[in-house]
Amino acid sequence: MKRVLLVAALLTAGVAGTQSISAQERVNLDMTGRIRAEAFNRSQVMKTLDHLTDVIGPRLTNSPSMAEANRWTRSRFSEWGLSNVHDEAVDDIGRGWSFNDASVEMLAPRVMPLHALPKAWTPGTNGAVEGEAIQVKLESKADLEKWKGKLSGKIVFTDGLRAYKPNEKSDFSRHDHETLEEMLSYPLPRERNADADRMAKYLERMELAPLINQFMIDEGVVATMSISSWNDGIVRVMGGGSRKAGESVGVPALVMMAEHYNTVMRALDRKEPVRLRVNVDARFLNEDNQPGYNTIAEIPGTGPQKNEVVMLGAHMDSWHTGSGANDNGAGVAVMMEAVRILKAVGAKPNRTIRVALWTGEEQGLIGSQAYVAKHFARYPEPTDPAQKALPAAFRTEKGALQRTSDYGKIVAYYNLDNGSGKIRGIYAQENLAAAPIFEEWLKPWHDVGATIVTQRNTGSTDHVSFDAVGIPGFQFVQDQLDYFSHVHHTHLDVQDHASADDLKQASAIVASFVYNTAMRADKLPRKPMVD
Repeated sequence: MKRVLLVAALLTAGVAGTQSISAQERVNLDMTGRIRAEAFNRSQVMKTLDHLTDVIGPRLTNSPSMAEANRWTRSRFSEWGLSNVHDEAVDDIGRGWSFNDASVEMLAPRVMPLHALPKAWTPGTNGAVEGEAIQVKLESKADLEKWKGKLSGKIVFTDGLRAYKPNEKSDFSRHDHETLEEMLSYPLPRERNADADRMAKYLERMELAPLINQFMIDEGVVATMSISSWNDGIVRVMGGGSRKAGESVGVPALVMMAEHYNTVMRALDRKEPVRLRVNVDARFLNEDNQPGYNTIAEIPGTGPQKNEVVMLGAHMDSWHTGSGANDNGAGVAVMMEAVRILKAVGAKPNRTIRVALWTGEEQGLIGSQAYVAKHFARYPEPTDPAQKALPAAFRTEKGALQRTSDYGKIVAYYNLDNGSGKIRGIYAQENLAAAPIFEEWLKPWHDVGATIVTQRNTGSTDHVSFDAVGIPGFQFVQDQLDYFSHVHHTHLDVQDHASADDLKQASAIVASFVYNTAMRADKLPRKPMVD
């Protein structure tokens, strides 16, 4: 009998707890309805994305097109009636760089155009240049000694042949019931020393890279070619050389589509001389480190908690090929559309809503980290040179967190940066207390596919800058579409691969989450800090 009563009491307490949460997190369905109507019937998200991608184009950090994106997004925020619209400098982000054209031709043993694109922050060729192809392994200082005096006039292929393997999975995917259920499971974190080998290899590469750059110049190498990490004609290309003033930028460096790269490798394997012509029109825009800029705007709070802030954001920088439509023009367009929606429906938030469009995410969350450090909290720079050489996320010696006076005023940060796929839920980032709140907020969106709250962490984008210092920072769960098969950091990252309906859905959900956070009686709970 006692056991039955105990079970009944526990069940009653559980139901009461659920009812208490439901009552506290009751969603304003009138406002939700207005958000849905504006987002689904009067959307401007694709108009915004079109201008960012087809008009402005790719937005490499500190490039002229990134500066134009800062200017244009400021003008749109001002037109929509947002307040405190401004750019905020991020110091010493590096040199500007741009390229206009690139071509590679095989002249012997037969004539053939080869598809390759330059790595960012590598020099141009100053006109067409020719050289003999050679495959060289340069993975250590010993390799540099081995090839000293043997590479003058050569075009160095830095990788070997990679056998072609057809894709075993669909190139385009959406979550289904099974994959969403799987995301609800929580994988236990690895031990901290599990990344020791990865960190050691990273430091080794960082030490070797400038040595290789200077070695190529000293040896008179014409250019280098790397193989694209993806098959099927997709050129996946990021940075090389150096964006930091005073560091060697090496020689013109390109990434070639795998199938063309393998064609050259097979000719070399047959001992046939391979002669190429390379022409890269690329240039550095200044010789000194320059500041980059985050673009910021606000919807001022009107209630007693107007000095508290709810933030949303996405990174506006992209890589230099394609047009940066899905990484991360899509996220920028959604966040801009979310605040446009809130202005259009006449939202009067209790707390201030602040939108941020970041620079330098692709170079290591530079813009968002600088913003968080300036306004909210930062860890001191390590004194150990080995630790200082590591990216902030890899450091194991952090010291005591240094909080600003505004640290307690930031309530949450919401981010979008996984392509243009629709929102299917949200990563709670191990914030157990936030999960039931988010579950209530998602209920009006179940009919458009957003249903789950997972305790999993997800990383590699700007919410990490907030989460790392104990500020509730969240990324949404999205359908992948073809983000990780065709567009991520490739020349195919263009508007054609963005889904208009998915972006409308995402804009509505982001607007509602931000509004609910701004109107909630209490701040969102914070998870315990892990030293």
